[in-house]
Amino acid sequence: MSSGAGKLVCVTGASGYIASWIVKFLLDRGYTVKATVRDTNDPRKVDHLTKLEGAKERLQLFKANLLEAGSFDAVVQGCDGVFHTASPFYHDVKDPQAELLDPALKGTLNVLQSCVKSPSVKRVVLTSSMAAVSYDGRPRTPEVVVDETWFSDPNFCRESKMWYVLSKTLAEDAAWKFAKENNIDIVTINPAMVIGPLLQPVLNTSAAAVLNVINGAQTFPNATFGWVNVKDVANAHIQAYEIPSASGRYCLVERVVHFSEFVKILRDLYPALPLPERPADDKPYVPTYQVSKERAKSLGLEFIPLEVSLKETVESLKEKKFTNF
Repeated sequence: MSSGAGKLVCVTGASGYIASWIVKFLLDRGYTVKATVRDTNDPRKVDHLTKLEGAKERLQLFKANLLEAGSFDAVVQGCDGVFHTASPFYHDVKDPQAELLDPALKGTLNVLQSCVKSPSVKRVVLTSSMAAVSYDGRPRTPEVVVDETWFSDPNFCRESKMWYVLSKTLAEDAAWKFAKENNIDIVTINPAMVIGPLLQPVLNTSAAAVLNVINGAQTFPNATFGWVNVKDVANAHIQAYEIPSASGRYCLVERVVHFSEFVKILRDLYPALPLPERPADDKPYVPTYQVSKERAKSLGLEFIPLEVSLKETVESLKEKKFTNF
C-alpha cells in the first residue's frame, strides 16, 4: 500500500505509544513524515523511530515544545495533514494544572494555531480519549450504550478530581470551538485504554496497567475500562485522515470489561502466572457498560480481540524486560 506516496504529514509527540505506531504505519504507506519530539537528542525518544522501515528516506525529526507558542509553525508548514497526539497521560500528579491541564489545552491550541497559519493543511486528526466522552455523571450500567454524542462534563471531572479526564475534556472542547471559529477540518479519535505491543523503550501508562497485574500484584483494581489495541488506534487515525467523508468523533473500544474479567483472560492465556485473586476493595464491582462501534466501523475498522491484545502486550513487556518473569 503506498497511498501516501508523495504526501507530507506531521505527527506531534511522535515518541509516544500511539504516535510511534502512527509514524510506523504512515511510513509503511509511503508518506513522508515530519515528527516532533521534546528532545531530538534523547535516544529513548528517537531511536525506535529512526529504526523504522522507510525512516532513513522519509522521516524528519523536529524538536517542539507544546507550551511554546509558534514552536510548531515551521513543522506544519507544507504538510497536508497533521496528527496531533502529544498530550501527557499520568495518574499520580502533584500539580494537575502544570502537569496535565496546561500541556493538553495550550498544547492543542498551539498546534491548531500553527495549522491555521499553514494553508497546505487539509485536515487535523486529534488524539482525544474516551476520557472526553464518558464522564458526565450519568450512571454507566450494562444496558447503557455510550456513543459519540456523549461529552464529559468538566464540572463533574473537577468535583471528582479526575485531572487526566478533565485535561482531555478541556482540550477536545477547545479544539472543536477553535476549529469552528477558524474553519479548520478536524476529526477526533477517542480510544479507551490502549494496549498491545510497545515500539518505544519506555513504559507507558496504559501498558503499565497490564504490567501491574502480571508482575505479582496481590489484588486487582475494582474498576471497569474499555480496551483497544494500539494498532487499531493508529490505523483509525490514518483512516480518519484518508477518508474524505470522515468527520466528528470516533469512539474506539473493542470491549469494556471489569478488571476481574481482565485477570480471568490473562489466567487463561498464562496459567502459570501468579495473578491476583481478589479485588483491591470489598465494594460491589463497578458495572460494565457498552460503547457503540457504529462510527468506528465506518472507518473500516475490525477490532483486534481483547485476548489477542493482552497476549501481545504481555509478550512485548516480556521482550522489553519490564516483567519479572
